[in-house]
Amino acid sequence: MGDRNTAEAEATGLDEAAEREEGAGGAGPVASDPVVDARDPSTDVSQEGVDTAGISPAQPRRGRNRTRRVLLGALALLAVGVLMVAGCAWWAFDHYTGKVDRISGVFPTKVPAAAQPAPSAGGQTFLLVGVDSRSALPTTGRDAKAPEWKYGAQRSDTMMLVHLPADHSGAYVVSLPRDAWVDIPGHGKAKLNAAFSWGGPPLLIDTVQRLTKVRVDHLAVIDWDGFKKLTDSVGGVDLVVDGADRHMNGTQALVYVRERYHLARGDFDRTHRQQYFLRTLLAKVMRPSTFSNPVKATEVLDDLTAAVSVDDRLGDGDLRALLWDNKEVRPGDIVFMNAPAKGTGMISGQSVVLLDSVAGPQLWRAMREDALDGYLQSHDTDRLGATTP
Repeated sequence: MGDRNTAEAEATGLDEAAEREEGAGGAGPVASDPVVDARDPSTDVSQEGVDTAGISPAQPRRGRNRTRRVLLGALALLAVGVLMVAGCAWWAFDHYTGKVDRISGVFPTKVPAAAQPAPSAGGQTFLLVGVDSRSALPTTGRDAKAPEWKYGAQRSDTMMLVHLPADHSGAYVVSLPRDAWVDIPGHGKAKLNAAFSWGGPPLLIDTVQRLTKVRVDHLAVIDWDGFKKLTDSVGGVDLVVDGADRHMNGTQALVYVRERYHLARGDFDRTHRQQYFLRTLLAKVMRPSTFSNPVKATEVLDDLTAAVSVDDRLGDGDLRALLWDNKEVRPGDIVFMNAPAKGTGMISGQSVVLLDSVAGPQLWRAMREDALDGYLQSHDTDRLGATTP
């Protein structure tokens, strides 16, 4: 009998040990779960420790813990990814603004106080210049091999006043005819594009400021070599010409924007062509697909920053702030127009554009007052339409 009781006791001890080991699940204790002692008569392991499916109550809690850990891990990875993208974007932002070429000494000096325009009421105004250089080498941008200006060697083939309003709602681009007959300080009456040829950026800015009484805050210059490279870097542009769709590479686009002799309105249609091209190019550069391919994005940004030169008052921080403040502006938010003109004429054997001495000052006043939106609602303007010649 003693041996039998001893055997039963040993068997019971083995069973209890097995139950304790099984209750541990082979994975160590769970801090939030109480330890169940099978020898405690107050605990009924068969009813409380095991459900009808044979799953320990600790297992669902462990499953929830694992799910929580997975979600937290995923959120952490997402946060790291966002920071990496933001870091890369900021690096590109910082890197490429620092690569833009700066031109020193572009603003006029020794200008009489009476000829100095007052600061505008709001926003900023840029003078955008396309240079027709007579050089086989680039004259603007990071890869310039020739000077951006040399007396008599270059003329400003394209001139646009670009006003960015203080509310960052869009942009207003006003083309100044290259053949506009104007007063050029120290030279008398002549075509506007002669100012750059005779005195480079300072004389051109002085001439434009005296003409419009609008202060030029910054200057941006691109020559035709940079124009062609930038056009080719985005794969060319698609334009509607005389009702037909045309795809143009850099060389073809340059011919398109410079044509004027076979256009019905001559220089006025020519400036609209330039505006139409610029709007189309901006729309293509700003497409999400342009930057979805890192290699392509790098090529476009390299060509863009390599083609353009700006004044040295526009520092890297200023350029970054400019881009950030106007990040919501799209090509559809930009209004293109020609400066008011009465028509064309012949002076001293030259075909010239005669600016409107009444409508012009009204436009320039609206630009100075940062009130171009109201001006457009109450005045007729020669605005860029859906298509151009």
